[in-house]
Amino acid sequence: MTKRRVVVTGIGTVNALGNSVNEFWENAKNGNIGIEEISSFDTTDYKVKVAAEVKNFEAKNLLPIKLVKRSERFVHLALAAAKEAMEDSGLNMEQEDSYRIGVCVGSAIGGLSRISQETLVLNEKGPNKVNPFTVPLVIGNMVSSNIAMMYGMQGKSYGMVSACATGTDSIGEAYQTILSGQCDVMLAGGSDSIVCPQGISSFQQLTALTIENKPARASIPFDKDRSGFVMGEGAGVLVLEELEHALKRNAVIYGEVLGYGCTNDAYHITSPREDGEAAAKAMEFAIKDAGILAEQIDYINAHGTSTHFNDLCETRAMKKVFSEHAYDLSINSTKSMIGHTLGAAGAIEAIVCLLSIRDSFVHVTAGLQNTDEECDLDYTKDAGWQRKIQYAMSNSFGFGGHNSSLVIAKYTD
Repeated sequence: MTKRRVVVTGIGTVNALGNSVNEFWENAKNGNIGIEEISSFDTTDYKVKVAAEVKNFEAKNLLPIKLVKRSERFVHLALAAAKEAMEDSGLNMEQEDSYRIGVCVGSAIGGLSRISQETLVLNEKGPNKVNPFTVPLVIGNMVSSNIAMMYGMQGKSYGMVSACATGTDSIGEAYQTILSGQCDVMLAGGSDSIVCPQGISSFQQLTALTIENKPARASIPFDKDRSGFVMGEGAGVLVLEELEHALKRNAVIYGEVLGYGCTNDAYHITSPREDGEAAAKAMEFAIKDAGILAEQIDYINAHGTSTHFNDLCETRAMKKVFSEHAYDLSINSTKSMIGHTLGAAGAIEAIVCLLSIRDSFVHVTAGLQNTDEECDLDYTKDAGWQRKIQYAMSNSFGFGGHNSSLVIAKYTD
């Protein structure tokens, strides 16, 4: 039986470099960064002073006001990204079987800010003053549910939760849903927004965030002076489609999702395995699923968080998988520009892979100056450059030991 093929026909994103794919990609190609001093709350008592916040975003200008009031910012960002992806795809729901179209857009954290607000209300005013919509405001599955309701998508609908691998796993699971024949189209991706007092203080106390306050030197993956990640917010949504379905409606195809692999370190709640063994296995599984050789991968969008252990362990993992070919790879980290968007990261980075393939361009790892001695691969230091890409890989690793990889290919008949 011939394996179904899964292509990408629409993309959408909102992040610190732009509120659309085109704005984001132009800024990324130019090596700009979206990291600035935190503007959403007073950081006087915080060691962490910078973040990668979405700018000039007004949900009420994009969405019905009733929906805005009954959903949180992480949902607003996802709906904006989904809207762009749907318009980009040209998919007409009136011409489709709604039960053959599904949604898998996850959130790693959900409505943390709202939980904090309602906890204060509970403590100060009592239980009868808590917002009656608190539960649907904060639970992560409301990303997928609101997208499904907005477009009348009645197929498989759920949201992955695998920490910082959420976006990648959502795409991987959506890809497998189409392969299995359960749906013909899936909207997939991730969204998170926790640049708020509870979010920043919690990660600060975990010592995961950098306290470097110069934006240009805050998120510096693979640099020997790296000291933690920068919190970002944003969303990324892709329209995944069975190939024949896409061809029948003459859709524009960005690329093909060719392989997906995931593993777990089974090691520690926050730290990765130092040998990179399980992360390497996720990459190997994705390559095997794609039906190609490791030597055929041209480019990797690394998880690259700018934390000491992640960058080191990911480098070790890449060396395990690719051996000498590791030194021929073009590698970069989009988090150097937009910080770590948690559940959205893998989806935004998959979009970068598609655009890099389309434009034969690898963007710079911004801020990288003094490469760590053991991180000795080509991380696209100093400037982006033109390179033809047939096969790209996107890596995502998360708290709890989640390791996930996608292989994305240039589409060919």
